[in-house]
Amino acid sequence: MAGNCDEPYLALEQTMQDLRVSLVQADTRWHDAAANRELYGSLVRPLAGQTDLVVLPETFTSGFTNETLGNAEGAEGASVSWMRALADEIGAVVTGSIVTKDGDCHYNRLSWMRPDGSSATYDKRHLFRYADEHKRYTPGKERLIVEIKGWRVCPLICYDLRFPVYARNRYTKDGRADYDLLIHVANWPSPRHYAWQTLLRARSIENLCYGVGVNRVGVDGNKHTYLGGSCVLDPLGAPLVECGAQTQAVTTTLSAEALQAHRERFPFHLDADTFSLT
Repeated sequence: MAGNCDEPYLALEQTMQDLRVSLVQADTRWHDAAANRELYGSLVRPLAGQTDLVVLPETFTSGFTNETLGNAEGAEGASVSWMRALADEIGAVVTGSIVTKDGDCHYNRLSWMRPDGSSATYDKRHLFRYADEHKRYTPGKERLIVEIKGWRVCPLICYDLRFPVYARNRYTKDGRADYDLLIHVANWPSPRHYAWQTLLRARSIENLCYGVGVNRVGVDGNKHTYLGGSCVLDPLGAPLVECGAQTQAVTTTLSAEALQAHRERFPFHLDADTFSLT
């Protein structure tokens, strides 16, 4: 860790506009990609013209599974093609993770699909040892920062939520934060639901950002239950919208002005430690 005598501030881009975000949680069908594309498609299509960003759960085409051989798709497989077509159809970014085979490796890979057909990907960094995810998947190497309507967004996956150093917001020499919105897509089961709620709030508070968490609902093929609890949090960790345990799609608007005002009123980042990630 290296010190820095400068006092940067967390500025926002002048072009930053309010951002409409939709959370889509459902009872993901176990190991049935085609059925899940139909399920999630039916929830997403009515959002056309009403949103800028649609967030789906982790492994939304299969459920959280270690059976990679039968459930992995290629890097440009059917579900990625489906996301590309859906983003174009509704005129919004669509994101969520898919079990993906790329070369000789399997990844829990998030795709950030833009309506113009371009995309970016993030491979889950922290693999859930408790369920042997680390034995079947390859960990990602780098965080992803993407932009939409002037917002910088950092999308992460499920277990990443437990590692605050990896998620930590930093700032550039020109005063901009790494990101303004932190997203976690997940399959977070009911026995640890309170931890899901608590950690999401902590990440928003400590990083002076909006937070989005999208979980699934129902029971998976391993008999694990999920209570949903997808939410949008403001920089103080207060929910702007919070879902229950049922299938639903909800949309809310993130205010660029409110984020700026919060950072100016509570400039906690001026006392933060500087560091770099490896």
